[in-house]
Amino acid sequence: MIEEKNAKIITEIPGPKSKELIKKREQYVAKGVGCSSPIFVEEAKGALIKDIDGNVFVDFAGAIGVQNVGHRDEGVVEAVKAQLDKYIHPCFHVNMYEPYITLAEKLVEITPGSYEKKAMFANSGAEAVENAIKIARAYTKKTGVISLWGSFHGRTNMTMSITSKYKPYKDGFGPFAAQTYKTEGAYCYRCALGCKYPECGIACAEKLRSMLKTVNSRDEIACLIAEPIQGEGGFIVPPKEYFKVIQQICNENDIVFIIDEVQAGFGRTGKLFAHEHFRVEADIITMSKSIANGFPLSAVVGKAEIMDAACVGGIGGTYSGSPLGCVAALKVIEKIDKDNLCGRAFEIGKYITARFQHMREKYDVIGDIRGLGAMIGIEFVKDRSTKEPYAELVKKITQYCFKRGVIVLNAGLLSNVIRFLPPLVITQEQLKYGIDVIEEAIESELGVINQLEYKSIV
Repeated sequence: MIEEKNAKIITEIPGPKSKELIKKREQYVAKGVGCSSPIFVEEAKGALIKDIDGNVFVDFAGAIGVQNVGHRDEGVVEAVKAQLDKYIHPCFHVNMYEPYITLAEKLVEITPGSYEKKAMFANSGAEAVENAIKIARAYTKKTGVISLWGSFHGRTNMTMSITSKYKPYKDGFGPFAAQTYKTEGAYCYRCALGCKYPECGIACAEKLRSMLKTVNSRDEIACLIAEPIQGEGGFIVPPKEYFKVIQQICNENDIVFIIDEVQAGFGRTGKLFAHEHFRVEADIITMSKSIANGFPLSAVVGKAEIMDAACVGGIGGTYSGSPLGCVAALKVIEKIDKDNLCGRAFEIGKYITARFQHMREKYDVIGDIRGLGAMIGIEFVKDRSTKEPYAELVKKITQYCFKRGVIVLNAGLLSNVIRFLPPLVITQEQLKYGIDVIEEAIESELGVINQLEYKSIV
């Protein structure tokens, strides 16, 4: 059991035991399997991770948004242990089981949308997206797929095809899926159209309307898929009107509107699902990551008539909707409601935002602070007027933080954003320590840079 209540570093990072395993990893694990932190985990609880060398870290990454209810939640552990005593995986496509039905019923109940809904399950966010697109194609009898610039939807052939960032997600993996297209996202800090909100009239969304009359046709587009807040793209939060315009255009052109809640869902933004902030109702919703506290599970929930379009046997998979994942998800949903983790997300986000707004007054490398709830992104720039990205500084900050016991991740097409996805059960003491360390890192790295600049002048 982790006895510490906060970060504690007792060796260099990585420690000797982690170094030994890193050597084995280099020998036996494929090079293409990436990892951002140079440690190996011994145990984890809440918002803390302990490595095999005894170092304890405050986790601001949450396994890329998987641990909203905290590492090794007791209720989830107990539910999974009880399920293990019954059966592990009879495969729903061969022998059905109640947890699959119970979870489907629960998700139909809690997902936004004032219409009859149905659900299906898969294993990962990418699989959920793949199945959502298959269902949309079956329903519309059309094949084209539109995603947003800056989007990330997965690493399978279809999902990397509709993802924006080429390296590392698409590098060397072509050819990509046909009939995939991109329309403008709403990146107000770096507006590609040179507009300024709110005077712009949401011109980025209106680009879709002209796109469907020029380079594409409504007759070929089956669906449009969008993250309510772009994750890998840099935690981009669109104006509140953006998705209303997008949905209206989709409705006018018989295009299925899919919202990808894989990273933003399950309380992360202060609401159970992030697109609730924008007051739109998607035709289909995809979800995964924090749905089951780390057990592989994803879901597709949508309008019943659309969900029923796929032929029998056309969607799903051997491990889709495993009993362990289903019982874990039911506990996750229960905990979010019982412990008011949506409310806690707002408190976490308010604290992080306030701290960085104060820092922004001192450090001119902080260009933009954005997010909803506890899904916050800080964009670093070399110059606020030119907005030249400062990816090198972000890399140095993350490295500094590891050495001081804080795990943070970068994001953004330009790799110049630090993103916050801490477990929503993080204590205020742990949260403060993590932000303090990040500020130390900024001061330290800027001090080194200023010294180098002074020496070069001399």
